[in-house]
Amino acid sequence: MLALTFTGCGTDPSMRNDLAALPTARIAINNQTFEVWLATTQEQQRLGLMQVEADELAPIVPDASRGLPDGAHRGMLFVFDDDRLQAFWMYNTITALDIAYIRSDGRIVSTYTMAPLETKLYPSIEPAKFVLEVPAGLLAELGIQRGDHVEIPPAVLKELP
Repeated sequence: MLALTFTGCGTDPSMRNDLAALPTARIAINNQTFEVWLATTQEQQRLGLMQVEADELAPIVPDASRGLPDGAHRGMLFVFDDDRLQAFWMYNTITALDIAYIRSDGRIVSTYTMAPLETKLYPSIEPAKFVLEVPAGLLAELGIQRGDHVEIPPAVLKELP
């Protein structure tokens, strides 16, 4: 069965995740640090990065009090309860995004760069438990590709509803 998860951007300001209220975690790919908002509920996953402007996804300014390294990258990690086929789209999304589908063992199974406002589905091809969205072009810039391993902290699994 194909589980469709649609993220997009609407025109209604209430149709947006309150990013400040979402839990966050740090993940790593190829020695690159990402501070990610966690989308663990169906509603958070439905809203995804709706109405999030590109500047909200800019690298994080170093903060010694939080232990963030220079240039930590921003993104959203969708956490599902099991590996399953996924498909995301960009309907009404105004910020171009890269997407990486990740198995429960941390392996990236597929990646795409998604154009804003596109209604084309981007399928995972293989079952995935996690989906990472970051600014468009970032995965290629960092050399992140299919087969790479994502370090996801065990605490993230406890965030599931």
